[in-house]
Amino acid sequence: MSFRNVWAVVRREYLQRVRSRWFVISTVGGPLFLFAVLAIPAWFAAGPGETRPPIAVVDGTDALYDRLADDLREAGFPTERARWTSTVVDTLRRRAADGEIDGFMMLDQFTLESGDAVLYVNRRPTAIQRATVRSAIVRAALEVQLEQQGVDVDAMLGGGGLAVELLTAEAAQEGEPRFLVAYVGAFLLYMVILLHAVAVMRATLEEKTSRIVEIIVSSMEPWHLMLGKVLGVGGVALTQLLVWTLTGALIVMTGLPALVAGGGMQGADAEVGRTLMSALPGPGLLALFVGYFVFGFFIYSGLYAAVGAMCSTDEEAQQAQLPLVMFMVVPIVFVLHVIENPAEPLSVGLSLFPLFSPILMWARIAGGAVPAWQIGLSFVLMAAAILAIAWIAGRIYKVGILMTGKRPTFSELWRWVREA
Repeated sequence: MSFRNVWAVVRREYLQRVRSRWFVISTVGGPLFLFAVLAIPAWFAAGPGETRPPIAVVDGTDALYDRLADDLREAGFPTERARWTSTVVDTLRRRAADGEIDGFMMLDQFTLESGDAVLYVNRRPTAIQRATVRSAIVRAALEVQLEQQGVDVDAMLGGGGLAVELLTAEAAQEGEPRFLVAYVGAFLLYMVILLHAVAVMRATLEEKTSRIVEIIVSSMEPWHLMLGKVLGVGGVALTQLLVWTLTGALIVMTGLPALVAGGGMQGADAEVGRTLMSALPGPGLLALFVGYFVFGFFIYSGLYAAVGAMCSTDEEAQQAQLPLVMFMVVPIVFVLHVIENPAEPLSVGLSLFPLFSPILMWARIAGGAVPAWQIGLSFVLMAAAILAIAWIAGRIYKVGILMTGKRPTFSELWRWVREA
């Protein structure tokens, strides 16, 4: 009978939320936003765009035009070459005034020596276009100077290489840090756990303030109601998270290769796309991500359910949840340190603390290799924390769900736990 009661609450909480308009909007909106972020810039980059007259490039050095033409075209300036003559400036000004060309660029010996050039255009270029053109000119001048000295231009301007040899066995076991995956994943865990744990508190508070709970607990144990709410809202959160994860992975894994291969991304953008694809988490990391979310949600949803049961108004609940919010904020404060120093004692200690483990242990795992025993220990400690919190929160919930008036003090809460 108790299982049927819990299942009835789980089913009601789950269906009530997944059928709501805001759940559909937020669940669909997340992947659509990711798709828009990736697709819209690529569409503008790959599309025909605005047709504009070319700019004429007067290369007094006879060494820069071939190196600059492609970069200028990518920056939005189609080019044509113009011969250097004593009247070239006046001629090109007339052509620009007639609309034959959009402007012209003057390159001379000073460009080779200092990277200085002059661009005459009818329309002011954007800041990004100016930076792109300036960078392309400087790189072309450097290439010419380095080639004249017999330097390997591609190796030098490519940034060179830095081989890292680790001296200790522990450091050698650490994986290559993936900062983006660790940082974004930690923030996503923080937001999703917090939002849906608060949803458990608000669901409890709404039933308590509307007095519906008095009817409900007449047919079931209060802790059955709390368990059903936690499982129901947790199912909603897990559904939303799985939709976001699978859809986002599908968009990124299918969209980015197509953009890179099809020319939607060029030059530096293509390199960024390849880097992003290589940084995507594998199935193992995704499974751990879901695992830390589930355990973290159960930890905080139990605490928030207790807060909702012991408060009578939204104002009281906002004040009472402040300590819990602080427990969520502390891992975010230390997440950068943990990602960059995953093997330090402080990082290990913080990540093994059950209330911090969902965020910080994930950050350590994604930021660098973590011994398997520490991952297992973190789940054992979180499971123990869930049982302890469920025991305490269940007793607070049992008494507080039917009480109204002022918010109880800590001594009263302890009495509730002992008496329940």
